[in-house]
Amino acid sequence: MSSARPLNQVYSGLGTTVFTVMSGLAVEHQAINLGQGFPDVDGPEEVRRLAAERLIDGPNQYPPMTGIAELRQAVAAHDKTCYGLDYDWQSEVIVTSGATEALSDCIMALLNAGDEAIIIEPFYDCYLPQIEQTGATVRAVSVTPPDWTLSEEALRAVFNEKTKAIILNTPMNPASKVFTSEELQLIAGLLEEFDAYAICDEVYEHLTFDGRSHVPLATLPGMRERCLRIGSAGKTFSLTGWKVGYISGPEHLTSVVAKAHQFVTFTTCPALQYGVAHGLGMDRGYFDGLAAELQRKRDFLRETLEGIGLPVLPCEGTYFMTADISRFGFNGSDYDFCRHITANAKVAAVPMSVFYHPDSKDVPNSLVRFCFCKKDDVMAEAAERLNKYFG
Repeated sequence: MSSARPLNQVYSGLGTTVFTVMSGLAVEHQAINLGQGFPDVDGPEEVRRLAAERLIDGPNQYPPMTGIAELRQAVAAHDKTCYGLDYDWQSEVIVTSGATEALSDCIMALLNAGDEAIIIEPFYDCYLPQIEQTGATVRAVSVTPPDWTLSEEALRAVFNEKTKAIILNTPMNPASKVFTSEELQLIAGLLEEFDAYAICDEVYEHLTFDGRSHVPLATLPGMRERCLRIGSAGKTFSLTGWKVGYISGPEHLTSVVAKAHQFVTFTTCPALQYGVAHGLGMDRGYFDGLAAELQRKRDFLRETLEGIGLPVLPCEGTYFMTADISRFGFNGSDYDFCRHITANAKVAAVPMSVFYHPDSKDVPNSLVRFCFCKKDDVMAEAAERLNKYFG
């Protein structure tokens, strides 16, 4: 007889993720999956080849808990070269098994029961359960479509004496927003006023478009000591299956983050770490080329969606583009629309409403997210299917 005792309240109450649902529907209907955000090509061969050689040659035992020296040095050098941020690779850089683990480590290190943490919606879906698992309370504030603007009044309203941290995702998944210098300064001022920290999810740091540059919050005056900066080899090198992430921050924070990390995964595959260390040292042309290639794909998808009558919201970075379906007069929710086009147009997308807090008001119900980090022939086939279905 199975026990009737309740399980963990946070995780037992979660449903199946929308990505699993839509990906399953895409397989069922033989649809092109533009819902889940991962490239369908592997990253630079030289990075993969070096990792493969290391896998054969070794070492293949536990590497240092905070990461191999070569990768921590490469992360520190990358932060210095790209942003002028000066981190001690020995005490202020931690390698993790993916950016999701990095987020979890940072959240566990900073938050206690009774604290409050701010997330900006629409938000990456792991933020909410990871924060709630600590016993902290989530306060959500929205950026407002169609321009995804951040209201100073709304942001100030969610800060108070219990605020311990904010999660800042820029470039932002799923809204494809790059926060402006004015918005960053607003956040910085509130962090100082309320003596709070920032967990900076910057995994799309090299995927910005139209000449925009990524500006880490940590580069603003007084912010280095309040920020934990998270990067991702998966996004930077199109190697999402490697699950290699990294955290940079001041020692008084990373020393505690490392203690959380040691009891989550403890360490990360050493061969992959050597590959990523090499990748971070590649010529700047690689990073610029990656952004340019994705911008080209973005423009193709935007032309396709606008051609079938779907207005597209600003897309300043990341893998994703948001379209407004309200003009179609569709009789149903954004979720219904995504299921409909998966079954009928044979192209899968994701409803934006799933990226909002369950208690949020005025959640948009006419926005859907498409992913464009796919091969050209896949994108062309998706365009053909959408054009054929919508005429």
